[in-house]
Amino acid sequence: MLQTASPSDSELLEAAQHGDEQAFTALHERYRAYVYRIALRIVGHRDDAEDICQDVFLRLYERPPILEGPKALQLWLARVTTNAALNVLRSRRRARFHWLRWFRLDWLDRSAGTDGETHVETSLLVRNVLERLSERDRALLALRASGMSYEDIAATLGLRQSSVGTLLARAERRFRQHYEALVQKTEEVAQ
Repeated sequence: MLQTASPSDSELLEAAQHGDEQAFTALHERYRAYVYRIALRIVGHRDDAEDICQDVFLRLYERPPILEGPKALQLWLARVTTNAALNVLRSRRRARFHWLRWFRLDWLDRSAGTDGETHVETSLLVRNVLERLSERDRALLALRASGMSYEDIAATLGLRQSSVGTLLARAERRFRQHYEALVQKTEEVAQ
């Protein structure tokens, strides 16, 4: 009898633990883009994101988690990826991002104008502001920009779900305050 449904994460993980390489390959194919996207949004560099991706899947292979729930593996991967990406930022002390295209910051889009030069200037300002934010604020903004729900963000960062909205609002407010102050400072220097 043919199985029409694809195996669950738990089934694939269990098969992989028993040496089934095809099962691990199926997990890798299922979640590689997801892990890469999160890593890239946090570290902002393709090579670093690739390295993080490899590290995350190596960890999954060597020390697979115990899964409880339908989204357990996805949340575990998001948590491990986020932590690995933050470690890259800490160890290299760099935070160069291209966040503007990932954030839904309508007020920023409207103030940026449409010409290419203004867009480049805005991107540089955004990058500068993000370097000033805490690692937790960066992670909150990146995970939300990835389309994660508050529940998933809470599970990934080890927070209470009820506090995610408040923490996210504060991170967005700090981002906006730093951005507006930097714009004002830049305009004063230009005059």
